[in-house]
Amino acid sequence: MKVAAITGLQQGTLIEKSDPTPGNDIVLVKTRVAPMCTEYHGFRDGHPSDCLGHEAVGEVVAVQKSSRVKIGDRVIVQPQNACGKCYLCQSGDHIHCQNQRNVLQETGSEAGTATMAQYLLKPDYLLTPIPDDISDEHAAMACCGLGPTFGAMELLNVDSFDTVLITGMGPVGLGGVVNARYRGARVIGVETHPCRANLAKELGAEAVIDPHDPDAAEQVRALTGGNGADKGIETSGTAVAKTFLMDAVRRKGSMAFVGWGGQVEANTIITKGLTIHGAWHYNIHIVPRLLQVIGASGAAIDRLITHRLPMDQVQQAWEIQLRGECGKIVLYPWR
Repeated sequence: MKVAAITGLQQGTLIEKSDPTPGNDIVLVKTRVAPMCTEYHGFRDGHPSDCLGHEAVGEVVAVQKSSRVKIGDRVIVQPQNACGKCYLCQSGDHIHCQNQRNVLQETGSEAGTATMAQYLLKPDYLLTPIPDDISDEHAAMACCGLGPTFGAMELLNVDSFDTVLITGMGPVGLGGVVNARYRGARVIGVETHPCRANLAKELGAEAVIDPHDPDAAEQVRALTGGNGADKGIETSGTAVAKTFLMDAVRRKGSMAFVGWGGQVEANTIITKGLTIHGAWHYNIHIVPRLLQVIGASGAAIDRLITHRLPMDQVQQAWEIQLRGECGKIVLYPWR
């Protein structure tokens, strides 16, 4: 099978690997759509790898032992390879499982853990069936397109009474705009890149503020009656964005950190009485709610996905990501 690989400093290509084989409850999925996420960091910095990607939509093509899926099923591929047995997995929070399975060792396969590949392996309980009225491309947004901010908004109980401040209008933050607008919330974005700021407004953000402006936090307060945003979601993964969010959210407000990286000042949390959640993914038991958002947000998702490329153009795709001139990019391994 063909697999995307980083071979050097800003060098990407496809390489050949042996097709994986299923075993027990680990099934073989033919990848139909492979969204791109943070893999471009490795491309930018020149970290060689041929195990890339953590989100996909595909078709079940081989099963050894499974009562959950069958050949021909279209499925959303959930990230990681959680054990499925611990209290976290049983409660639906598989993303926090500490007992990850080694699916290559269990199946004797050379490859199969990457999603930027023509085939992948996944335990059957981490495959979510796709309703007939949702396309492969739209369903592919159920992981890092809409998923992280959906999970954050579930934790924050975002509704139509809220003004939500989202820092970082990259693909995850843009997905947050889609999620918030579905819930009827008012959205203020924070972004420096003109392309992404404009896209956020197209998706429904009322305003997008440049954090480099010295009065950026005051602009948020001016838009919220002097109080600050009710709720905040940080998606950029930078310390400065987390600090800004804590400043611009109102006292007794709540926020969720989605983006990895950075540190925060505890005194501000205490002084303002803030509630902070770590939001990596969403509870898999509520995936029907996310599918409802996806099913009702087709036009917005079509705009969120700015580039659709065959996987052999992965070099071009990573270069676009480095320039920041995109929303979500999806690859098609079989085109």
